[in-house]
Amino acid sequence: MEERSLWVIFRDFLFGKANKEFLIFMFFLMLSGIFWLFLTLNETYERDVSIPVTVTNVPKNVMLTSDDTDTVKMTIRDKGITLATYIYGNAMPHLMIDYATYAHKDGIITIPAADMQKMARQQLASGSKIIVVKTERLDFYYNYGDKKRVPVRWSGRVIPEQLFYLSHVQYWPDSVTVYAPAELLDSINLVYTEPLNYVNFRDTLMVECYLQKHKGVKYVPEQIRVGFYTDVLTEESVTGIPIRGINMPQGKVLRTFPARTTVHFVAGASVFRHLRPEDFEVVANYEELKNSHSEKCRIYLLNAPSNITRARLEVNQVDYIIEEETTSNR
Repeated sequence: MEERSLWVIFRDFLFGKANKEFLIFMFFLMLSGIFWLFLTLNETYERDVSIPVTVTNVPKNVMLTSDDTDTVKMTIRDKGITLATYIYGNAMPHLMIDYATYAHKDGIITIPAADMQKMARQQLASGSKIIVVKTERLDFYYNYGDKKRVPVRWSGRVIPEQLFYLSHVQYWPDSVTVYAPAELLDSINLVYTEPLNYVNFRDTLMVECYLQKHKGVKYVPEQIRVGFYTDVLTEESVTGIPIRGINMPQGKVLRTFPARTTVHFVAGASVFRHLRPEDFEVVANYEELKNSHSEKCRIYLLNAPSNITRARLEVNQVDYIIEEETTSNR
């Protein structure tokens, strides 16, 4: 009973007077749309298309150092329906270039525009006309296996959130195999990633990225993974660092009061846990003291770990005396 009542409601809705008029309107609207589309596709147009070009029959001892497929841009004139099959269908030509026909001893396969136009015309429909070839020529580079292993580095803008810093960066893999002509291969010592742009992050950041492309150079692999590890920045200090005299004449000893000092700096929390007083070197220079009448000497932070920043001494001057070295000290 319920099914019958639902059918009655649907029938009354579908075939009501107002809905009949609406359905008739939609029918003629669709019919006019089809007619307009038919007329439009029957018109003649010019469109730019990108036709793929692939090098084939490459010998096993030859390595293509550029992509084995490129594209040539052409402007083609034909009816809209034919152009649609090129752009949206499977009728687009695909030019196959035989390695032996175009390879040269200088490591370049060059295909001129005239040859590409001739090959494309053979694959186009009879009514299609090539108006212009916008690509003057295509160059494919190759060598006979010249290669070397080169480390990778990231490039771009990678900045953690405030109060964080990059403690270290890791790569998977940390180096890639580079194929290139011999004269170019000698100049490649590092390979950089495509420019990266990541800011305001605090947790470890993992990025899959491609390497920067260069004409005539091939990387294996072309894509790597980079890990950016962050740490919290803190202001810390290390105490008990001995003060040492430098450029002291033989037989003389510098004694400072105090004998040890403190260095303040900014570092990551994980870095600070591994720092020791012997990682720092604080000195006083005898060359400044030998003609000085002051009771104090200036001290300098000569060396500090490279993974800390803004290192500074707690004091810049200390009391001192210069003593003759005793026999027991010799």
